[in-house]
Amino acid sequence: MFKQFTRTNRDKPSNVVELARQPTAPVSVLPEPTEQDLELTARLELKSHLHDILLDRLNLSVIDRVQPEELRREVATLVSQVLSEEGRPMRSEDFKLLVDELLDEVLGFGPLEPLLADPTVNDILVNSHRSVFVERAGVLEKTKVRFRDERHLLRIIDKIVSRVGRRVDESNPWVDARLPDGSRVNAIIRPCAIDGPSLSIRKFAQDRLNLDRMIEIGTLNAAAAELLKGLVQARLNVLISGGTGSGKTTMLNALSSFISGSERVVTIEDAAELQLQQEHVVRLETRPANPQGTGMVAQRDLVRNALRMRPDRIIVGEVRGAETFDMLQAMNTGHEGSMTTVHANTARDALGRIEQMVTMIGLDFPVSAIRSQIASGLHVVVQLNRLSDGSRRVISVSEITGMEGDKIMMQDIFMFRRRGLDENGRVLGDFITTGIRPKCYEQLRQAGVDLRGDLFLSDGARA
Repeated sequence: MFKQFTRTNRDKPSNVVELARQPTAPVSVLPEPTEQDLELTARLELKSHLHDILLDRLNLSVIDRVQPEELRREVATLVSQVLSEEGRPMRSEDFKLLVDELLDEVLGFGPLEPLLADPTVNDILVNSHRSVFVERAGVLEKTKVRFRDERHLLRIIDKIVSRVGRRVDESNPWVDARLPDGSRVNAIIRPCAIDGPSLSIRKFAQDRLNLDRMIEIGTLNAAAAELLKGLVQARLNVLISGGTGSGKTTMLNALSSFISGSERVVTIEDAAELQLQQEHVVRLETRPANPQGTGMVAQRDLVRNALRMRPDRIIVGEVRGAETFDMLQAMNTGHEGSMTTVHANTARDALGRIEQMVTMIGLDFPVSAIRSQIASGLHVVVQLNRLSDGSRRVISVSEITGMEGDKIMMQDIFMFRRRGLDENGRVLGDFITTGIRPKCYEQLRQAGVDLRGDLFLSDGARA
């Protein structure tokens, strides 16, 4: 199991670690360390020392083929031997914790592993090697997690991004990546990150939210959910809009569950997060340029290629640029039922952003022509917002009804009306039906979607 691992291999630094050795920008003077800080520093130094010994003696080429319990026994034996030789007695519970942390360093992502395993944590936000925050239930809180130093954090970042064929170094100081479970990762390092490397992880929920669960937690009501399900089954094009952390990808995953298993679906993302359950799915992912500045594959390249793959539906994780034009073309030329997301604060703003991104292709299209493409290509905009109490709500389900002059016309079918805050700061409000029957109602019926007769009655009329 153990054998000498040549130090020449281990000491060969990666580009990302080399950055930590370069001169850094001046930082503010830190306060005097407390006794707790000194204890934590001593523990991190001990763990680093033992980790170096493990790397010297572990046969890394076979480590993936060793049973976890056998590896744990071997690591525990080695740690016990080293502590005994160096005269460092340790309580059994502290020893067990130390072995767990060392296994996390060897097999996983070091200090991040307990946070990744915690189902209550939604986001992990590493501001620097000594400052780590998490989000639970929409509320940020600081943790006791620390990295030994900047090089330690850089090594973990390099481990994450290299697993998906990405890199981060001085010439490419930021990167989007993903963890094996689909969690979204963004990292940025010096020189762009002045105070040292920063890492943001949006965890991918193991228990995916479906529309039924969203109804239970108050994201939307049953009537709106029934309409959204019908829209997907009837192959209408849906745009999901919202701010950062509002639940756009979660909603896209939930809606995709209603796509027929007989359809061929192509998904396109910067970092693959969508996990469709259908059998006939082709997943495409962008690729950054290599160190020579070539080989980049952008979302627009993948959208254009997807059109040659005989897709029934195209799902783009998020439109950010010129690929929006090709997405609209697909929606207007036989790929009904396609879906995508966009960053915007309101449904109307979402259409404005789509218009702006189409102009990024650089062609001199008249505004009226762009808006006509949007009005004919998109049917419904689902707007999600993250409210002040951390909850995520569907704010509106709006139908695009066509053009009036040069203006795209919209009408709200469902909306969330706020009533204020309760004594605990939670947002109070109600989902209401506006009483407007959508223009696409007949199209839904022709597609075999049978919606309840009272689905679109206003609350007063239903009473």
